[in-house]
Amino acid sequence: MIEIEIVGVRVDQIANTPAMRLKESTSPFRYFDIFIGAPEAASIHTALEGTEMPRPLTHDLFVLALQKIDVALSQVVITEMVAGTYYAEMTLSCRGIDTVISCRPSDGVALAVRAQCPIFIKDDLIDDVGKVSPEADEDNILEEFKDFIDTIKPEDFLA
Repeated sequence: MIEIEIVGVRVDQIANTPAMRLKESTSPFRYFDIFIGAPEAASIHTALEGTEMPRPLTHDLFVLALQKIDVALSQVVITEMVAGTYYAEMTLSCRGIDTVISCRPSDGVALAVRAQCPIFIKDDLIDDVGKVSPEADEDNILEEFKDFIDTIKPEDFLA
């Protein structure tokens, strides 16, 4: 499994639908988008911005309820994509016992952001859906150039 992080929520211009963008936490920083519903998009955005609401939203309430019964959300894993639909699982831990529950990726991410737990994706899935961002390519080129500069010697220029 590869750890990923949420980059943000945006509206896809072509589909006119909210999408969350996720990316690898380490190089090569592949990213992918998952289309989500408007309520989940608003919930994720609110959590990412750290906006305090006067009353708990549904995902806030779920995390608060888990805390009250001494259950921790330990991880969310995006497991597969079938016919264009992503699937995920969340792991709940209580007194050393882990329970895995199927969930929608948007709900899992909304909860993970609030519970501050890691989000993962299966290796084969990121291999299938991940795209390397142009910024990551630029970073790699810059790093290669820095390595070249660090190792070059004057005699390398003699013909």
